[in-house]
Amino acid sequence: MKNKAVIIISSLFFMFVFGCNNDTKKPPVATTEPAKPKVVIPVFNADTAYKFVDKQVSFGSRVPNSKAHDKCADYIINILKGYTKNVTVQEYVVTAFDGTKLKGKNIIVSFNPDTNNRIFIASHWDSRPFADYDPDEKMHKTPIPGANDGGSGVGILMELTRLLAAKNPPIGVDFILFDVEDYGAPNWAKSQNEDSYCLGSQYWSNNPHKAGYMAKYGILLDMVGAPNPTFSMEATSMYYAPEIMRSVWETAKRIGYEKYFVTDQTSGLIDDHLYINKIKKIPTIDIVHHDNTSKTGFYPFWHTMKDDMSNIDKNTLTLVANTLLTIIYEEN
Repeated sequence: MKNKAVIIISSLFFMFVFGCNNDTKKPPVATTEPAKPKVVIPVFNADTAYKFVDKQVSFGSRVPNSKAHDKCADYIINILKGYTKNVTVQEYVVTAFDGTKLKGKNIIVSFNPDTNNRIFIASHWDSRPFADYDPDEKMHKTPIPGANDGGSGVGILMELTRLLAAKNPPIGVDFILFDVEDYGAPNWAKSQNEDSYCLGSQYWSNNPHKAGYMAKYGILLDMVGAPNPTFSMEATSMYYAPEIMRSVWETAKRIGYEKYFVTDQTSGLIDDHLYINKIKKIPTIDIVHHDNTSKTGFYPFWHTMKDDMSNIDKNTLTLVANTLLTIIYEEN
């Protein structure tokens, strides 16, 4: 995922005018907003999700065209097909910033596939071929483990697939695992084309897995497994889908995660959601770890060799998953 401010947000102002032109005084009518019906959500198993992340990392860096990438794809697909028959693998070839032809696989799980009333949740399962932000310059051309940057979101969605297969959601839900997200131009490349990132989501946005596919909205997960995360209101999300972002943050607050889902607005990012918003026109937000104490503004081990399992926290996996489960099962 690329750290780049890309959006200028315009402010929206609302004015409410109250008036009364009836001379006859009437007693006030007490109104109460109906409470949301109590929804029982499935119990998320953080141990299982953690194992899913660990297994991805165990194959090695999931760089497209590598054996580790192929083995991890087979593993993810087999696990998902063990839970549901509605798994689609979208295969394609895209061209990287350096001209390399990359074989990609977007993996999509669908629940209630025949309904048009649906949402999607996405993450990317590939990992970066360059540790270009590692403090050790000798490591800059080494592929990263990608435990948090990619693996954490995929681990959550694999566990959510198990849960939704056991308790069917009230709406259509798609989990989309994008490939070739993190093969963007490194710091030393002559060409710094911003569109060199997120090639899998760009492909899907132009060629969805199902003809005419649409959803009410989407949620992207990026770096959602580190201890004590801060998920800020990222500007690209706020530009394209402010109501969705506020609703998701309000849900997180309501179920006890206000400490982690903060209302600070931070710079816009080039991430998978940007292309879905621009090309597919589905309002999509990014739940992404922001850290204003780090040099990059991200999780401190972003694009370094320390993006490994030592920085994956089961509590973080749980709070993100419970927020998503509440959203899914409260939808109608």
